[in-house]
Amino acid sequence: MELIAATPAHESLLSNLLQLYIHDFSELLRLKLGPDGRFAYPDLPLYWSEPSRFPFLATVDGAWAGLVFVRQIHGAANDAPTWDMVEFFVLRGYRHRGIGTRLAHLAFARFPGAWQVRVIEANTTAALFWRQAIEIYTHATREPSREILNNAAWQIFRFDSRP
Repeated sequence: MELIAATPAHESLLSNLLQLYIHDFSELLRLKLGPDGRFAYPDLPLYWSEPSRFPFLATVDGAWAGLVFVRQIHGAANDAPTWDMVEFFVLRGYRHRGIGTRLAHLAFARFPGAWQVRVIEANTTAALFWRQAIEIYTHATREPSREILNNAAWQIFRFDSRP
């Protein structure tokens, strides 16, 4: 299992994986297809033009298994940098086998420091996944804060990934 830094040459692959990811979210959010029959993800090019963004492809036994997008943001507390899990997607065939947890841990280890993981509150399966993945990694119970962002309720897990 690997997290591979994605390059502009991977843009088409990432775009295709994002279609599957966004389709999963269409159960929870009012997302509409564009006139071309695809979901829009206008931020994808920013992952190669902004140095604070990091796109990854996930592989399992050499096969594509998902994607991880991380961004460094500056938090409110002393403007300290925080790693933000922007997008995290594991193909359905790789779910419920511990693969997502291991991929999340690879991301946490790659970027040691303060982290935040945002989960839309309606996505109870994802909230449970993140609670468990973070608790296993940090060896501590994590309670998310609840915030309203863009007219939707979110659970936000905050923790430090340093050993």
